[in-house]
Formats: sequence, structure tokens, C-alpha cells
Amino acid sequence: MKALIVSDSHGLTNELIMIKERHKGTVDTMIHCGDSELNYQSEELEGFTKVRGNCDFDQHFPKEVVENLDDKKLFVTHGHLYNCKMTLLNLKYRAEELSANIVCFGHSHVAGTEVIDHILFINPGSIRLPRMRKERTYAILEIDDNNITVTFYDLNGEKVDLLTTEYTL
Repeated sequence: MKALIVSDSHGLTNELIMIKERHKGTVDTMIHCGDSELNYQSEELEGFTKVRGNCDFDQHFPKEVVENLDDKKLFVTHGHLYNCKMTLLNLKYRAEELSANIVCFGHSHVAGTEVIDHILFINPGSIRLPRMRKERTYAILEIDDNNITVTFYDLNGEKVDLLTTEYTL
């Protein structure tokens, strides 16, 4: 199972379409973790599971989504409602309430992954305004039984090796 994860595109349209086209047919699902600044029904977001960020004003976006990917439960939210710039603890508590194994979030624009108490946290970074790194990034989550790989890519589709990680959950 493969999932494309993007966040914090802040009005970009051509770039979202380019990323969708680049991975068309190679991923099983696509996730946008909020702050697209587009309408919920926009063509650029078509096919994405999407949530509302603090810069999204269309009321149709849900605040969070829970999905099953193989035997893993995925919790998707933007992160601003959980104070994710300060701590992942609130996201962790919500993930535990939902029995989620994987949390996808954005808001901080800082790309990275972390495991806390057997829960994998993935922030794909931002394809518009990255922080802590120069690359404008997104991620591909690959689940193969209990083996999980999170591969980060820059906007040009080049792999960002320093961010790419493997886990066993």
C-alpha cells in the first residue's frame, strides 16, 4: 500500500497537478494535510483525502479524517488544533483515542518523521514554504506488512535521502 502525502501548498495549483501526475498509478491513495487554500471541490485536490488547515476557509473540509491502510489506521489532520508546533503530545493523545498507528499532519512546514509509543508521525513539509530545510517536500508512505518506509521528495521529484526513513510497527 502506498500513500502520497502533501501539505501546506498555500494556493499552488500547477505543482499539485504535477505531483499527482508524477505518481499517478503508483500510489493507492493521496492525502493533503491542509492549507491548500483552494476550494474543497477544486480540480487540483480531486482524488485527495483532505482536511482543513488554519488557512482553508471552505467549510466543506473536515477537521480530521481516519482511514484504514492495509491493517494500519491512519489519522489525518492539519495539526493547528493540536498545537503541533510546540509538541506532538496532543496529536499522540488523539491518535490513541482513535487507535491510529500513523498520524499525517502539516502546519509547521517542517518535514520529518518520528515514532512515539509505537505511533508513526509524518509531516511531509511544505511544497511552497518549507522551514528548517530548503527543499519544498512531500512524502510517499509505503506499508508492507509491518515494514513502513517514508520517502521524501522535493518538488522536482528528486528523493531527499536524509529524510527518508524505515520503521517496523
